[in-house]
Amino acid sequence: MGDWEQLRRTCMACTRCGLCETRHNVVFGVGNPQADILFVGEGPGEQEDLRGEPFVGPAGKLLDDMLSIIDLDRKENCYIANIVKCRPPRNRDPLETEQDACIGFLREQIALVAPKVLVCLGRIAAKRLIREDYRITREHGQWTQENGIWMTAIYHPSALLRDVSKRPETFEDLLAIREKLRQVTETR
Repeated sequence: MGDWEQLRRTCMACTRCGLCETRHNVVFGVGNPQADILFVGEGPGEQEDLRGEPFVGPAGKLLDDMLSIIDLDRKENCYIANIVKCRPPRNRDPLETEQDACIGFLREQIALVAPKVLVCLGRIAAKRLIREDYRITREHGQWTQENGIWMTAIYHPSALLRDVSKRPETFEDLLAIREKLRQVTETR
């Protein structure tokens, strides 16, 4: 756990980009650091910035509901993090320079968790972690494997709040995630 504490301390003191000037809290991550599955969003929103925990606003409530559908819980058997650890002003997309400044923290989190499955929540995480030209509307739910980690992307919970018509296909993606997690944990 020493590596986690050192990483957390370094992250909490970060001033690598301008987001440090407007943040209330660094939003490091939450969950079980030995989880088989890691969920990655783009960055904290207002509620997350105020509380210092990812996905705690309306999108977080929906994410918790989504996790419960596939027998996951943010405190017990998954880990949740973001590409950037500080809130972009007005919840805008994180700039490339901000992502570049912060991606090392996420890469260390991935290395420490060593998940079997990584799920990108939304297009920004998918473009950063799976492939630069990733198209969430066409490719959500498709699997790829990199460095022994199975990766997929689903619609971001906030997108599902804005457009409920995407929920049925997301439900199918969630069931596929549960099945993939079952497959990769049975082979241990």
